Amino acid sequence: MSQTKMRCAVYTRKSTEEGLDQAFNSLDAQAESCSAYILSQAGEGWTSTGQVYSDGGISGGHMERPGLLAMIADIEAGQIDIVVVYKVDRLTRSLADFAKLVDVFDKHEVSFVSITQAFNTTTSMGRLTLNVLLSFAQFEREVTAERIRDKIAASKKRGQWMGGLPPLGYDNINKQLVVNELEAKTVRHIMIRYVDLGSVRKLKGELDRDGYLTKLRTTKKQSQLGGKPFSRGHLYKLLSNPIYIGKIRHKGEVYAGQHDPIIATSL
Repeated sequence: MSQTKMRCAVYTRKSTEEGLDQAFNSLDAQAESCSAYILSQAGEGWTSTGQVYSDGGISGGHMERPGLLAMIADIEAGQIDIVVVYKVDRLTRSLADFAKLVDVFDKHEVSFVSITQAFNTTTSMGRLTLNVLLSFAQFEREVTAERIRDKIAASKKRGQWMGGLPPLGYDNINKQLVVNELEAKTVRHIMIRYVDLGSVRKLKGELDRDGYLTKLRTTKKQSQLGGKPFSRGHLYKLLSNPIYIGKIRHKGEVYAGQHDPIIATSL
């Protein structure tokens, strides 16, 4: 009975560009060691694809790496059975990213081997080690999420605006809400007309008739959003937003903000 061939690809990475111009550099050394290991496992059916995916001078703290992305594309195309690296941290230094990569590997039935750390998910012990690492990755994500939630809550209680798209009437200047006087006039007009009309439906009709539009925004990609007639939902949100009276809302509670109000509370 013929043995199933396991197609092995090598991934190498070096954080800095130092020494990469040498005839035989760190990436070459990693690739050579991994290729030799694959050859030593020929009796297990391992065979090299001849493909080495490399990222030189790129941090392992993120996944936006050309070599890594090319390897993932070939995994998704069904061209790889085993990924071989010199050390686990060559693949990634982030537990969260490691968990994402493992999801890709599992989905396409790809194993992962680190030749210097006895880490091999083709074995039961390797899979056990993997599960332990993924448990720590989940723990890290949960702790990070808790810290972010706590930081946001504490900041909002101090009246800090925590970013995002600034509402009509304000601009984001150095992560602070600063009154946009031209837009502020529109906000005040909307508030005053609502008090006079007593109806969002009537207010919308009047704003549409007079040509009032929502806040026009330019994205980082230079495309434009907004600049359209107000919907009733937009108006309900604007009319009930405590930010216009200098307040910050968080989980049903309202705190004094650090920004200037547009509407006097006596209105």
